[in-house]
Amino acid sequence: SLAGIQFTHIADFMIMMPLGPQLTALFDISFAEFGLLVSAYTISAGISGLFATTFVDRFDRKHLLLSLYTLFALTTVACGIAPSFFWLMAARIAAGFFGGVLNTMSQTIIGDVIPFARRGRATGIVMTSFSVATVAGVPAGLMFANLWGWHFAFFAIGVMCLGVGALAFYALPSLDAHIAHGEDKHVFHAMVQVVSERNHRMALFLSATMMFAAFTIIPYITLYLQNNHVMTASEIPWLYFCGGVVTLFTGRWIGGITDRHGKRQTFQKAVLFSIIPMFAITLLTPIPLPFVLLTTTLLFASMNGRMIPGMALLTSAANPKFRGTFMSLNGAVQSFSMGIASWVGGMLLQREPSGQVTHYWLCAVVAAFASLGAYFLASRVKMHE
Repeated sequence: SLAGIQFTHIADFMIMMPLGPQLTALFDISFAEFGLLVSAYTISAGISGLFATTFVDRFDRKHLLLSLYTLFALTTVACGIAPSFFWLMAARIAAGFFGGVLNTMSQTIIGDVIPFARRGRATGIVMTSFSVATVAGVPAGLMFANLWGWHFAFFAIGVMCLGVGALAFYALPSLDAHIAHGEDKHVFHAMVQVVSERNHRMALFLSATMMFAAFTIIPYITLYLQNNHVMTASEIPWLYFCGGVVTLFTGRWIGGITDRHGKRQTFQKAVLFSIIPMFAITLLTPIPLPFVLLTTTLLFASMNGRMIPGMALLTSAANPKFRGTFMSLNGAVQSFSMGIASWVGGMLLQREPSGQVTHYWLCAVVAAFASLGAYFLASRVKMHE
């Protein structure tokens, strides 16, 4: 059920990226404005994450998760009925506000119920939802968009939320043991406690750099490949399908490696490797489709390959007493970082009179420096059993 919640949440976020060419043409907006449309969701999610730190450890995790998920489903449907760019922006802000805490809650539940020795594998299983979203969710959303318009991509996600929410209601047990740890203090007490620990601060900086590196590049893949005639609109679903299939099979494998060889070591190696496909995809020119798909799939796999040990490391870095607050704060930091990165990426890109996208390679330069920062910070984060 956690993987299902992650699937719908990730599909809702990811569907905006392949819809980029349609939305920029329909609303006549620039790349920077499209970047703001992506950023609106993540920055709103960051604000809700900060707000959640004041209460997330005070309630039963199951009841809180289901309440937020219901509101997320309703705002996702609102995105589908948005009649203009302004209203779509407003709906995305609302969806981000309620959906932004879902990933945090899922990771917190993993930290609560899964032993340290199996946490990497469990994280890998839940994060296969990213792979399933790219294999099935995004291509299906694009199919609905091509057949009936972009609105229906959001309607389909809203319908899926109904089924997943019902499953979670019956499958998840009550999770309130952590409430016994809490004390009746000021609502910001837990947040202050989290930030006051040096290890938590290092972990949050690590989280920010990890996400910043990814989202200077990811939101603009479809815009670059389609506008520069590297792929056609009909070929774009294959990008997500191939990338998702590979990460679907490698997710559990990487989770196992994380547990056997160490979270820090696996993450650092994955970070260094990911720099290669970052530059490769931002420098692509029209070449045969199999080589394009090989490059894009390698990027998807490498990004997933560093997220699994990275999230396992971050979950283990949290003081168990304040894990919910830490993970909520971490979710906020990640969301803000993704939003800023998306905006920076949009500012770096330029559109030629012919419609081609240039300066995408600058996004890879920025992402590489952020990745090296994440590599360095990972060595300074301590983990709790």
